[in-house]
Amino acid sequence: MNQGTREPLPAEELRLRQALCRIGALCYDKGYIVGADGNLSAKLSDGTILITPAGAMKGFLEPHHIAHVDERGSVVDGGPRCSSEVGIHLVSYSERPDVRAVVHTHPPHAVALSIAEIDMQLPVIPEVIVTIGGTPTTPYATPGTDELPESIRETVACSDTLIMKNHGAVTLGSNLMDAFKKLDMIEHTARILWLAHAVRGGVKPLPARAVEKLLATRRLLGIETTNTLERPCGPGMQGPGADPQ
Repeated sequence: MNQGTREPLPAEELRLRQALCRIGALCYDKGYIVGADGNLSAKLSDGTILITPAGAMKGFLEPHHIAHVDERGSVVDGGPRCSSEVGIHLVSYSERPDVRAVVHTHPPHAVALSIAEIDMQLPVIPEVIVTIGGTPTTPYATPGTDELPESIRETVACSDTLIMKNHGAVTLGSNLMDAFKKLDMIEHTARILWLAHAVRGGVKPLPARAVEKLLATRRLLGIETTNTLERPCGPGMQGPGADPQ
């Protein structure tokens, strides 16, 4: 490993190692992960992947703690062992060549909504409709097994965000901050939906025509990112709006 021989790290690798530590600490500080939960990764220009190590508290990482693996998840430099959930990341990069970072966390409100079977794909918040569209929930799969990455394969191909039922969120980005931003949006949306359900006992989506008008602003704003309302994605996804009024 470069740290063992005291050889300087390439600039790109050092930058991404530092970024993984910063975003890991931010996720920890915001309560999106606790203990040794979650895992984050970033893809290097040579196709190899930097990923948080197994069993580490993501709020207290330093650059030399980060694991370095190939596209099969094998350590390439004799460094730390990678997260046991590396399959989530490998599937995401395999299905989405445009993605450069993957963040997997356990945001409490979003996970709670998946347990309560409350749909986070409903078009209710304009800013979310315009950006990510909605967040599909994938079926429950056993963590630490091949079931887990395979359970999200179809969904990561068409969505930058998803909730694994009873488990956690996966967000994809052009860089780590982009993936974190989408995580932030998911949990903020989940808190709003939580409050709306608490007050009203249910949520009514925006009318289909209102959703269509919001999606049209994407073109005006030059937004070309993946949007699950423009391209239906995930279990039960029917299209932009459930209310035809």
